[in-house]
Amino acid sequence: MHTPRISAVVAVGKNRELGTENRLSWRIPEDFQRVKTLTTGHPIIMGRKTYESIGKPLPNRTNIVITRDENYSAEGCVVTHSLEEALEKARDIETEELFIFGGAQIYAEAFPLIERLYLTKIADTDPNADAFFPPYEDLFTEIAPPEQKTHDSLSYTWVTLDRIS
Repeated sequence: MHTPRISAVVAVGKNRELGTENRLSWRIPEDFQRVKTLTTGHPIIMGRKTYESIGKPLPNRTNIVITRDENYSAEGCVVTHSLEEALEKARDIETEELFIFGGAQIYAEAFPLIERLYLTKIADTDPNADAFFPPYEDLFTEIAPPEQKTHDSLSYTWVTLDRIS
């Protein structure tokens, strides 16, 4: 049986900011569409706070939520109590690719296992950010040409990176 690649899909500011008070720092419709295209048909693994900030399971993919709360339930989701359990559930249903979906704590815990990053690099910074992505710059290398984009006055770049072995 083929072990699925562990990927992360993430948007970060200049200083690897993710967001503030459990909200994304930027809302870019085209980036949401990219995330949907990348993750549809694959399991996504996220923490409880990330799930609650979305408010519902994302369609056409298995939503796996990690929480310490043994009594937590989320309709339409698979609830787990550790990253290991979440990965096990994802591997039971997926052979190609699974996605680490956030937030900061889940990204940090899964970071040593992540093989590919689908990164949206925002040219701006969020001075109020309280959640950050781990330093990745020296551990990953680009595998496709970056795509420069803009939304309103916001410049961003889509980058796909693989871990240097």
